[in-house]
Amino acid sequence: MNAYLFLSGLCVIIIFSFFTNMFSRKTNVPSVLILILLGVGLQELMTYFNMEPDYFPVLEILGIVGLIMIVLEAALDLELRKEKWPIIWKSFTIASLSLGLTAISLAFIIRFFIPEIYFLPALVYALPLSIMSSAIIIPSVANLTKYKKEFLIYESTFSDILGIMVFYMIIENLHVEGMRQLSFAIGGNIILTLVISLVMCYGLLFVIQNIRGDAKFFLFLAVLVLLYAVGKMFHLSSLIIILMFGLLLRNYKVLLFGRLRRWLNDSRIDGVFDQFKMITKETAFLVRTFFFVVFGMTLPLSTLFSWKVWLISVIFLAVTYVLRYGLFYVVERKDTLPQTFIAPKGLITVLLFFAIPESLRAEKFESAVLFVVIISTSLIMAWALIANGNKGEEESKPEEREESSSGNGPELIEIPLD
Repeated sequence: MNAYLFLSGLCVIIIFSFFTNMFSRKTNVPSVLILILLGVGLQELMTYFNMEPDYFPVLEILGIVGLIMIVLEAALDLELRKEKWPIIWKSFTIASLSLGLTAISLAFIIRFFIPEIYFLPALVYALPLSIMSSAIIIPSVANLTKYKKEFLIYESTFSDILGIMVFYMIIENLHVEGMRQLSFAIGGNIILTLVISLVMCYGLLFVIQNIRGDAKFFLFLAVLVLLYAVGKMFHLSSLIIILMFGLLLRNYKVLLFGRLRRWLNDSRIDGVFDQFKMITKETAFLVRTFFFVVFGMTLPLSTLFSWKVWLISVIFLAVTYVLRYGLFYVVERKDTLPQTFIAPKGLITVLLFFAIPESLRAEKFESAVLFVVIISTSLIMAWALIANGNKGEEESKPEEREESSSGNGPELIEIPLD
């Protein structure tokens, strides 16, 4: 392919994605849906011209960078303050229980439809479909009340982080036999990674505040990616390193104390945080754009006509929303709408699906299930947000009428005649 034509195509996709995000904010139509459909259209175009490129190397690289950027972006969004403790523990409780119960339930459903698959591979397939997408939720809930918006942002962020961690802890400890040995292996792995993470991340923060000059972000992004890759080679939970760096950068005033706290310069660290947050969001946007388009290009369209795909997808959706309603009803004990229906699946679902090792792959599990679930959860979320917006407008009408009636003309003053 001509290099200029290829470069022009990439630029057109980025521009298209930007305007798709604007359209999504105004209409609540998920941008994910439009990007995947764009990929499907490009797939048909390439089929017409007999072009069959190998997408797997692109997906693998985008997947690694995407996971790092998602965890880093999520950690930079987590503000740990005492006054936010009630909303933090409630959102964490719902996120963890929803992830665990949904994954186990979906694993049993997968085993029912594919009897030859064992429970562990079924659980590995179920986990990506149980994770909420903070990348979709955060920009979509801007019009909700402050409490509901903050709750969903925290919940989706915890869901992202916990889901990714659990997924990789399972697939990286497959060689361990027995529950006790597995518990010790995972526990030891986490403790060792946490110690290394704290030392490395504090060192990075101390160094980053003393570096002069520009282009610091990509220098430290390269260091983080290097630490992630080296950690993977030594079978450590590398994403904890990325998570700890983001949390320390966002909450160093809370997480560090004593001499460690005094060695950091507030103004410099705050400036670095602002730069990291902006560039992280921009990079995550770029990765999400190309990943969803490539996912659409690799989607086997023929499997969408299978009744089994649609039956499994509908059951998955029913289980997801029933469990969410029950958890919100028990933990929150207040208005459960529209939060119950805001559980979109997105980039992480696709990333983790492609990260399933060959030893656990089940040929009978159709990837079209991912497509149906991603699109359906996004459309259901859009419907819930639109319905909630209409309800809010109807409830505000009487107040608006009162304000308008009281604002027309001069105020009448009653003068007593006696």
